[in-house]
Amino acid sequence: MIENIILKNKILSIIIRSSYRSEGIKFFTPNESSLQLGYMSRPEGYEIKPHVHRKVVRKIHFTSEVLFIKSGKVKVDFYDEDNNCFESRILIKGDVIFLAFGGHSFKMLEPTEIIEVKQGPYLSADDKIFLSKTIDEKNKV
Repeated sequence: MIENIILKNKILSIIIRSSYRSEGIKFFTPNESSLQLGYMSRPEGYEIKPHVHRKVVRKIHFTSEVLFIKSGKVKVDFYDEDNNCFESRILIKGDVIFLAFGGHSFKMLEPTEIIEVKQGPYLSADDKIFLSKTIDEKNKV
């Protein structure tokens, strides 16, 4: 199953549940996305031809992240442009989440291992703005 978290007609996040299955290759992000997220299912013996990627200069305006939940359970809260939590989801082992835009926070509901992929280089203190508002009780999962 695929879940899109949308705010004002903009996809903020894409969740690929561990139960998702499809044949062939499917990309969930638009071509203009600075980080591409796709899924492949190929039969035994299928080959991807040897290749390299060309050097291309790209301009990135926002950091996108992909998190792979290796084990455990985590609650993700999504924040609007006024820093108010408007939606939450629970992720479990095998789920993948793509965070394209907007604010987000995570609370581990049990011991959790996560693998994270994002664009670099990491700019330390210049890379994030921490939000001061907290989740509204009505938005809790």
